[in-house]
Amino acid sequence: MIPLQIQSDHVLSFITKSEIESYQSAINRHFEEVIHKTGKGNDFLGWVDLPAQISNEIITDINHCAKEIAQKSDLFVVIGIGGSYLGARAVIEALKHHFDFLQEKSARKHPVIVYAGHQIGEDYMADLMEILDERDYSLAVISKSGTTTEPAIAFRLLKAHLEKKYGKAEADKRIIAITDKARGALKQLAVTKGYKTYEIPDDVGGRYSVLTPVGLLPIAVAGFDIAALVKGAREFREFCLANTDINSNPVSHYAAVRNALYRKGKTTEILVNYQPNLMFITEWWKQLYGESEGKENKGIFPAGVNFTSDLHSMGQYIQEGMRNIFETVISVGSQNRSVTIPEDPDNLDQLNFISGKSLHYVNQMAEMGTVLAHVDGGVPNIRISIPSLNEYYLGQLIYFFEMACAVSGYIIDVNPFDQPGVEAYKKNMFALLGKPGFEAEAEKLRKKL
Repeated sequence: MIPLQIQSDHVLSFITKSEIESYQSAINRHFEEVIHKTGKGNDFLGWVDLPAQISNEIITDINHCAKEIAQKSDLFVVIGIGGSYLGARAVIEALKHHFDFLQEKSARKHPVIVYAGHQIGEDYMADLMEILDERDYSLAVISKSGTTTEPAIAFRLLKAHLEKKYGKAEADKRIIAITDKARGALKQLAVTKGYKTYEIPDDVGGRYSVLTPVGLLPIAVAGFDIAALVKGAREFREFCLANTDINSNPVSHYAAVRNALYRKGKTTEILVNYQPNLMFITEWWKQLYGESEGKENKGIFPAGVNFTSDLHSMGQYIQEGMRNIFETVISVGSQNRSVTIPEDPDNLDQLNFISGKSLHYVNQMAEMGTVLAHVDGGVPNIRISIPSLNEYYLGQLIYFFEMACAVSGYIIDVNPFDQPGVEAYKKNMFALLGKPGFEAEAEKLRKKL
């Protein structure tokens, strides 16, 4: 039995079991297309077998590299955008101490992970370099091409900063390039400079790359067990590829339910978590589903909320707004630490009725109460549950969402592995910045502006 479970009892007042089960033949067909790499975008299906192909040797090498980084660095800068950093950040944020950046260096065994190249904020980069002036650091630059604008700008700035701080020879030893195995500007530079490198497989796109060195190196540097992460994904892969029945396979069930709801006009899916350290799981999921399904004027819009915080903001809309939404709740069975609410003799806050109870128990009751309220308000709810937050269960969750995304994309007949719309803003930005070759386009855009 795989610990990750899915429950959909709270959708059955909106769609019927027969409507869900009507997707079985399509799901069987799409699983075959994924497994045998015969569907749309099949040249980017390397992630399907990835958990079974990651060798002990590569895990050992990554762990050794992470140990060397930790010995000389207080901070580790991960330069990347989209899938080149979101997967790693999702796992790290889910597992790390919430306030690791405030801990004394002696209390930390591993570098604090910070991020660059995921936006173009000038104050952010200036603040980061100010901190890097004072701390020892190394960095990973993640890009197949080496020319993606945001990470390329960040790398240019931080490479210069490293070289000024440590000298060129030592700076070269503090840079790890995760890039194409043979082509591209970053690969060329890495060979010239002698950077330590890891390969991004040609057949794995960025948003499916968590289980490549793109995700594994930063996760290892942060001090987490990448072997357990891979094991969770591997064992879930074996489970879900053995049987595609909607009633026993969580991937099949999730793909069927969300598409049955989509057919009924539920065009927005809200991923809900009740743990603050799951916020970046939501951000990774939003990119995975938004970039995979949002094509040809199709696709469920992926949104996210962090409860109970957002019950005091978005909760009102979810309860009584437009009824084109459904929720998918990530439910965590137990916590790694325990905090008990004390008795207060004055009881001015009138909370003695929960004294002696753990915060997690109160949070679970909030989760149950919210689900019932939202279902009563016309919002279907899917529940995905894992026993606790650790590397093994996160590996299961990652592979679950990846496989379900591929199958769901095929159900609506799009290519889940390309992102043609992402290029539109880049062309306009290059033209407005005066990139050679974009002069005619720049003139057209300035007239529009």
